[in-house]
Formats: sequence, C-alpha cells, structure tokens
Amino acid sequence: MKQGGQIITVTDLVKKFGQFTANDKLNFSVKKGEIFGFLGANGAGKTTAIKILSGLSKPSSGTAIVAGFDVKKYPDKVKKNIGYMSQRFSLYDDMTVKENFRFYGGIYGMKRKEIKEKTALFLKKLDMEDYRNMLLKKIPLGWKQKLAFSVAILHNPKIVFLDEPTGGVDPITRRQFWELIYESASGGTTVFVTTHYMDEAEYCERVSIMSEGRIEAIGTPAQLKEKYQVKTMDEVFIKIAR
Repeated sequence: MKQGGQIITVTDLVKKFGQFTANDKLNFSVKKGEIFGFLGANGAGKTTAIKILSGLSKPSSGTAIVAGFDVKKYPDKVKKNIGYMSQRFSLYDDMTVKENFRFYGGIYGMKRKEIKEKTALFLKKLDMEDYRNMLLKKIPLGWKQKLAFSVAILHNPKIVFLDEPTGGVDPITRRQFWELIYESASGGTTVFVTTHYMDEAEYCERVSIMSEGRIEAIGTPAQLKEKYQVKTMDEVFIKIAR
C-alpha cells in the first residue's frame, strides 16, 4: 500500500455520556494509505470513536486530528475530506441506484458530469449496470453494501470510515467487499474500518483492539499473535477480553 505520514492522530481522546465513559483516553495514529482495523465486541466504543473522527460528534476532552484538521474546531472541513459508511445502511431505499449516486454526489459538491461518469464507472466495476434504475429496496443486502461503499468513495476522499460494513452479509460477499477495500487503499485512500469479526483483522495492515472503551492492544496481526502467543486473532481477542 502507498503510505506516507500520519493522516489521523488521536491523543487522550475521551467521550462521556453523563457518568458513562464510552471512550477512555484513546491514543493512536493512522498512516496515509493504511487499512486500519478498529476491533472490539459490540459496545466496546468503536462507533462512538468513529463518529468523533468523522466530525459527527465532539469529544469530551483530548484531541483528534483528521486529514490535517482538528475535529473539534473544524468538523465541516473534516467531513469534506472523508467518506463515511454507517453500520445502519446509509443509502435511500425509496430511490433508484442512479438517484442515490446523484443525491450523494450533490451533497459532496461534485459536478453533474463527474457524478455521471463515476456512477457509470462504479456500476461497471460492480457488474451492476443493469440495476441502475432499480429501487434500492429490491436489491439484496450484500449488493447494497457494495453500493454504499462506492457512494462513500465517490468524491475521492482522503479517508473512508467504514462502521461494521460487512455486518449481516454472507462470507462470499464479505470477501468481495474486502477486495473493494484493497483496491481503494492501493489508490491511496486510507481505510478505517470497525468490525467485530476477528477473521477480518487478518485483512488489515494494523489493528487496534478495544474493550470497555479502552484500547487494549495495537499492532499488526502478526505482532499481536506473537505477543499473546496464539495462532489466530480470535484467540488474541479472547485473551484481551478476559
């Protein structure tokens, strides 16, 4: 992967909801062009962190610099430099495939001609050209997820945040989805992906593992397996969770 300096730097990041601490002093950085896995069980604090890094939520304390901008001071500038795919499916079911691309392209400030060209390019790549005028509600979940990823990177963002992107899809579709991620990263886009599927950790260049709002481990899958003297990332996770 093409890698350069840091594109995300997080220092002592805390997010509280009343007395509950969802993110407890997170410290990590992500390199340009890296596929960075943000792992943990449901409720570990992954989605809270991703919302802060995407400029959708403000931290209680600490700092996060994303694509050169402080998320607390410049959330709108952060949003212009990123793509975001939420775990609750983000496209509109009552619009056609083509209309979804046009709608989001407009939000990203793209010109109509560029939206049209990019839509044609992505639909060809996904082998979905015959579905451009189909309502989204009629399309299977796995295909919808691939469309949602394509829409998230429509405007060539520096970073794409994917929150549990493969939840509920079959293993073959999951593998195809990761091929899209690899292709995007090889073009220089930084991919920040949350997942609770530990086998997906093996597809990432580096991973951080969260438990109860804290980062308990960070490194390459090989480093973590060696550190905990186990053979799979599942076993790493079990040791940390204990």
